[in-house]
Amino acid sequence: IERLEKEVFGPVLHVLRFARSGLDALLQRINATGYGLTMGVHSRIDETIERVAARAQVGNLYVNRNMVGALVGVQPFGGEGLSGTGPKAGGPLYLYRLLAQRPVSTPLPPQADAADEDAPRAWPALQALAAWSRAQQRGDAALCERFAAASVAGVRRVLPGPTGERNVYRLEGRHAVLCLADDERDRLAQLAGVLAVGSRALWPESPEARALHAALPSEVQPRVGFTPDWQSSEATAFDAVLHHGSPGALRAVCEALAARPGAIVGVQGLADAAIVLDRLLLERSLSVNTAAAGGNAHLMTIG
Repeated sequence: IERLEKEVFGPVLHVLRFARSGLDALLQRINATGYGLTMGVHSRIDETIERVAARAQVGNLYVNRNMVGALVGVQPFGGEGLSGTGPKAGGPLYLYRLLAQRPVSTPLPPQADAADEDAPRAWPALQALAAWSRAQQRGDAALCERFAAASVAGVRRVLPGPTGERNVYRLEGRHAVLCLADDERDRLAQLAGVLAVGSRALWPESPEARALHAALPSEVQPRVGFTPDWQSSEATAFDAVLHHGSPGALRAVCEALAARPGAIVGVQGLADAAIVLDRLLLERSLSVNTAAAGGNAHLMTIG
């Protein structure tokens, strides 16, 4: 992979060999490049396909088929990291980004296969934060419940498509969210939003932040990390930002983010707890050529 530093848009096929036992390490190296638009995998082994799908940080993954021809409403198209900031073109979140006023909930496309999982995940850390806030007689408990009801993180939908093809659209929380706030109330509101999508919060190092972290439930503490200098890309990795503060402070944050190398990071400037949860999500599409299954039994042993 180190030798493939130039992308060629043309009829060029690079072939590199790797040991089957090194598949996880190979995927880590691919993810480390920072690019995540599309990936293709050809295999008749379900375990191999599931392994790649679970680890590949790409917007569109194609299995046993070509890697072009994404269709609106069938394979919403768009990458992550250096390959896109979201939302996906042709996806259910796209139009919401164009609205001046958003609905409270985020309607998703109907389920094509009612037998498939179709429910957001329950996040234990968010439930623990709500219980802690309730015991402390804080108003954050109601906010946790509202975010839990509004979150669509973990939802998976089978989208309609042609015969012989299965297209799955799913929503996952971003890897880490930088939370910038000057007081405890705003910091906890941001934390509730981050936990509602199953993500991890990143707090700038300060005595106040450390004291609050020490008071949080044990289920919540591992979901919060600290950074001594978030402006240093070498020391800190995050893919979304929540900011409570003045317009001037928000502008300074945006300028500092623009100066960082790497992927563009989306920022939500907040005056209250109105966090847009779907902007803390990653959209991923999986397109499988189901007609490729079966055939020569000997091929079933090839990973």
